Amino acid sequence: MIFRLGLTGSIGSGKTTTAGLFREFGVPVHDADASVHALYRAEAAAPIEAVFPGTVVDGVVDRKRLTEALAGRKERFKLLESIVHPLVRSVEEQAIAKAERSGHRMIVLDIPLLFESGADKRCDAVFVTHIDAGEQKRRVLARPGMNEALFHAILARQIPDREKCRRAHAILDTGNGLAAARSEVAALLRALAPRLN
Repeated sequence: MIFRLGLTGSIGSGKTTTAGLFREFGVPVHDADASVHALYRAEAAAPIEAVFPGTVVDGVVDRKRLTEALAGRKERFKLLESIVHPLVRSVEEQAIAKAERSGHRMIVLDIPLLFESGADKRCDAVFVTHIDAGEQKRRVLARPGMNEALFHAILARQIPDREKCRRAHAILDTGNGLAAARSEVAALLRALAPRLN
């Protein structure tokens, strides 16, 4: 049975860079966000358009229009999740099966809303990326199209960083530079090695 390591972290905490480090060490990574993007161009488009009319343009979900349709209303988010999550789960299972067939003993499940969606229950362990709140805000506001209101709206959908860290099996502080992060990922893989046989 392949070992499933959940990887998550708040926006701007260095999760994407950390996922890249696992790939450097030869560990397959399944990117849930990339799956959603792909599904918005495929199977998810028609059911989303049926529930949120006007959000699909030329067969592709327009994320800006979808965000406007959701407009911070929790019940609409839940409706969207009821459409998207089963599709994402199916793609995830395909990725796990592919990794197993290729002889891998571990796969990293890179899931931004891991705890929020209950995906942690499908993981053998959870690794959380963490960054100082001031540095997190600086990083996120430097992104194209980002503003303070949007940053706070995204944070509101995520459980607090301290709670993620409390529930994690291991934590990576990404504020110490890339070399330190690479060393910590290597150390984690060494620590997990006995569980991969």
